[in-house]
Amino acid sequence: MRPWIAVIFFLSGAAALIYQIAWQRALFVIYGLDAVSATIVVTAFMLGLGLGSLAGGVLSRTYPDATVALFAASELGIGLFGYFSLDLFDVVAGWTVGIGHLATGVVAFLLVVIPTTLMGATLPLLVAHGAAHSGNVGRSVGTLYFANTLGAAAGAYLGATVLMRALGLSGTVHAAAGLNAWLGVVVFSLAAVERRIA
Repeated sequence: MRPWIAVIFFLSGAAALIYQIAWQRALFVIYGLDAVSATIVVTAFMLGLGLGSLAGGVLSRTYPDATVALFAASELGIGLFGYFSLDLFDVVAGWTVGIGHLATGVVAFLLVVIPTTLMGATLPLLVAHGAAHSGNVGRSVGTLYFANTLGAAAGAYLGATVLMRALGLSGTVHAAAGLNAWLGVVVFSLAAVERRIA
């Protein structure tokens, strides 16, 4: 597997956890911080990731030659949503003041389903790409999962201890959005360079 793919996926995992921390905090402010609300928000986030994983698997089988481009497009989509996400949350909060826990769960899921589905799709897309070039699915899964998990840990730590303190909620989300956009552009560029070399 090309080394740059693991580095890219490390950074992608870091951005994802920065979002999770920031979005959870934003949604807790809107819908309250209790055990039920916390469970609902985390469940909505995980459900979106699961749906994205399924979607990424389907896309990687349907468009096997476009997995890197689809990954880059996913990163750009996450960044675009992330940039406007807090404004969207504020608007929806004004429409849903005082709703119950069941409705909160539905709203929280709908708020994060697009970006988390894109996040969830990234692993199967890159696994398909790595396996196509190395012929080893297990190695591709292991390498990418390790890189992404390590990046997620780094993102969780930096998001909670550095970025939130230094940049605030909005600045942290915009930093993550910028990272996603940069990743999308870099991956498109690297893929284009490799095609020319090949």
